[in-house]
Amino acid sequence: MANILVVDDELGIRDLLSEILFDEGHQVELAENAAQAREARTRAQPDLVLLDIWMPDTDGVSLLKEWASSDLLNMPVIMMSGHATIDTAVDAVKLGAHSFLEKPITLQKLLKAVEQGLSKEARAPARQASAAPAIVSAMAPMPQSFAVDMNEPEVEAAEVAQAFDLDRPLREARDDFERAYFEFHLNKERGSMTRVAEKTGLERTHLYRKLKQLGVDLGKGKKNGQI
Repeated sequence: MANILVVDDELGIRDLLSEILFDEGHQVELAENAAQAREARTRAQPDLVLLDIWMPDTDGVSLLKEWASSDLLNMPVIMMSGHATIDTAVDAVKLGAHSFLEKPITLQKLLKAVEQGLSKEARAPARQASAAPAIVSAMAPMPQSFAVDMNEPEVEAAEVAQAFDLDRPLREARDDFERAYFEFHLNKERGSMTRVAEKTGLERTHLYRKLKQLGVDLGKGKKNGQI
């Protein structure tokens, strides 16, 4: 669909955003600092850039200003930060940023910002903006419980006890249960992360983290010929 450049010095953020965007059908380029971002922007000509503000070499606002002053800001740029102030966000938009996402970023806010950024209006040549930025709050809490559907398929207590070794520490038993729970829903939903997120009641960003933590094979559905 689109070629998106993700610039963030945190490996976990890069991996998470790239997985979500790839799952949505986009091509993703990754950069961990301004130097890599410059090279990727020249080589890949991205349709949109997700740019972190705080980076070790050159901060995101300075890189944005550099692109704007060099007439290289010919794609929408969405700024990201978990520590930026309102003034920083306003300055970024005045320099030509399309919008601003506050970390931690929820799935809905990310996809909405990307969709708006890729619209025809946003992809027109960037102009100096005087309006306040679109500051997107993405601090939705992670659900702390899992709603298990015990009716489909029907599961008896005895069968649960047989399936899991309960004579061990709670943490280990819980991890095994959650792993089996998510694998069940991944198979049932044919590997669709969107439907699994809806079924389990988790934000997809949190779902990715949970599956990685549990060591669930995300490619299992594809290996079985499923989508």
